[in-house]
Amino acid sequence: MASDHLKSNKNRQMKKRIVIITMMLLCLQLSFAQKRTRADRFFSKGDYLNAAQFYEEELETGVSKKALENIGVSYYNTFQYKKASRYLKLLANGRFPEEDKTYDNQYNFKLYQVLSALGDYETSLDYFKLFKENYSASLDKAKAIETIEEFKLKNPDYKVKPTQYNSESSDFGAVKFGDSVYFTSDRLNKQILYKSYKWTHRPFLDIHSVNVNKKLDTIGTTRALPKSVNSKLHEGNFCFSKDGNTMYVSRSNFSDGKQAFDDDSNNNIHLYKSIKTDSTWSKLEKLAFNTVGASYQHPALSPDGKKLYFSSNRQGSLGEFDIYYVKVNADGTFGEPTNLGPTINTVNREHFPFISEEGNLFFSSNGHLGLGMLDVFASELVKNKFTTPVNLGVPVNSRYDDFSLNYFNKTEGFFASNRKNKNDDIYSFEQIGQIFIREYINIFEVRDRDTKEFISNSSVILTTKKGEMKYNNKLGIKSSFTANLLPGTYVFKAENEAYKPGVINVEAIEKQDKTHVLYLKKIPPPPPPPPPPPVDPLDAIADQKGIDKDMREKDPERFKLLTDTDGPPVVEKNGKLYFQLEPIYFDFNMWDIREDSKLILDDLIKKLNRFPKVELKIGSHTDGRGSERYNQVLSERRAESTRNYIALEGYINAKRLQFEGFGEKQHVIPCPMNNCTEDEHQLNRRSEFEILKYD
Repeated sequence: MASDHLKSNKNRQMKKRIVIITMMLLCLQLSFAQKRTRADRFFSKGDYLNAAQFYEEELETGVSKKALENIGVSYYNTFQYKKASRYLKLLANGRFPEEDKTYDNQYNFKLYQVLSALGDYETSLDYFKLFKENYSASLDKAKAIETIEEFKLKNPDYKVKPTQYNSESSDFGAVKFGDSVYFTSDRLNKQILYKSYKWTHRPFLDIHSVNVNKKLDTIGTTRALPKSVNSKLHEGNFCFSKDGNTMYVSRSNFSDGKQAFDDDSNNNIHLYKSIKTDSTWSKLEKLAFNTVGASYQHPALSPDGKKLYFSSNRQGSLGEFDIYYVKVNADGTFGEPTNLGPTINTVNREHFPFISEEGNLFFSSNGHLGLGMLDVFASELVKNKFTTPVNLGVPVNSRYDDFSLNYFNKTEGFFASNRKNKNDDIYSFEQIGQIFIREYINIFEVRDRDTKEFISNSSVILTTKKGEMKYNNKLGIKSSFTANLLPGTYVFKAENEAYKPGVINVEAIEKQDKTHVLYLKKIPPPPPPPPPPPVDPLDAIADQKGIDKDMREKDPERFKLLTDTDGPPVVEKNGKLYFQLEPIYFDFNMWDIREDSKLILDDLIKKLNRFPKVELKIGSHTDGRGSERYNQVLSERRAESTRNYIALEGYINAKRLQFEGFGEKQHVIPCPMNNCTEDEHQLNRRSEFEILKYD
């Protein structure tokens, strides 16, 4: 009995301990649950729209590092870049109460991206530089800005336009096969009830098709592919075999007919295959090389069908997503995935591969230097190796996401972009230039302006716009030479003791054997002494303007210019002569001569015809918006545009006209931080006309 009593006592004590431990665990669990806010729960589920809304409410009551991180990512993932930049800057500047002010390097990269998307390259590259330095890499910011400006200013290699089959939903991944265009979209498809994707609050992606004519105009309505291909979840980017009977598809991972999740509760994207038999697509079959815990997406076949390229974050990737390929065996099996390596892949994202008929790789990346978010790049296949990628520049690339480029013939194809709004749109393109850098033969000649004959024994210099020497020589009887040049602008100068020296800007284009001729003007014999000046009313004008009458004898041409009353007057400033014209204004970011300015320049042309010895220097100025280098290029183009109008429309010899762009260096109205009205910016965008020579 005593032992039974002891046992009973021990049991009661044991039960008490269990109850106490259970209550402690419940309290701990409750405490942990209380730390996970409503915003956190939306964020963990990938519902970034709702997460951002509730983080805004949280931040009104108090700031934390985690809230700044998550709201920044939420706005980043929902393409609200201005809001994302605001919170990510607070994070980077340590504007939170926690003592530990460090933050993950990914936020430096996100800041680089969102600020680039907003056009603030000066600041964005500071964060990109910091991001790279944290990876023990480096970035030359000045060179990067110069490269980005080249992407924006380069002669376009493409013409692009939006297609007719875009909708208010996201449409992308267009592929043309036969007389149909297939594409991916999250449009509704007339469903009354549908399951929405938490990230976008839109339907899941499906594959659609539409018939088109030769001009790619829509014939009939779009239609979704059958349920053997489309499911209740995502069917994304895809590609066809050459015969059109095999389709590879990016799809939400399924297993045994159910949505499959990895250990982190992610439903990854895997690659599937469907075979068409008698116009019917088979049920999608998962490819064997997919692995649990990773996504495999954006399939693209090589032209011979022997390699399947794709993007994946599988184990061993260099970055967040890399481009791989597998060999497609004759029996339908696949080899092991092979990474394309660091020439193509970065520590960030590489997506949407496409292989052209020539074997060249096109893909989108946010890791290579670009204009903003995802940019499209091309890598030439040389000796079975892909070369350093080339940014396609505008108009294919923008500050936003540009992706899924593919060709359906040698020069035409599609790509997608969200440059117009948050949703993706499909664009068609026509390639009009050469993507990969080539040298072209250019022919240069020096000739007499009047006789058009070669000028023997001429000294010539050819340089780039930056002054890099390309050719320097004294030519023989036939003043001609050839140079192999990359497309771009060059400066061609020539001198001869019997001629006035000359210089022209030369545009080397993607064409062989283009000839550039520099015409020199022969130095005329000294003019005879001027006749005695007649007595005329000009003395009164000289008195009115305070002009020394002795100038009439000492410098008659100067006197004549200063006293001439027909057309724009000539004024003297600091010993220099200028035509006093009404301002020649330019529209913002443009260099075309406006209609209101043409009338002013026409008056100047008349005066130049009356003073055939006058030589001008046209100086053009910009406002302060845009980078300094961009404004310098813009002002040079404006000055050149003004020179061209006078020369071409007024038949004024271009040798009499010099031009120079001053960029934003000489504003008439100071604009600190560009805090000027549009009218004040307009005043800063002007041209001046200095008389360099008049006799």
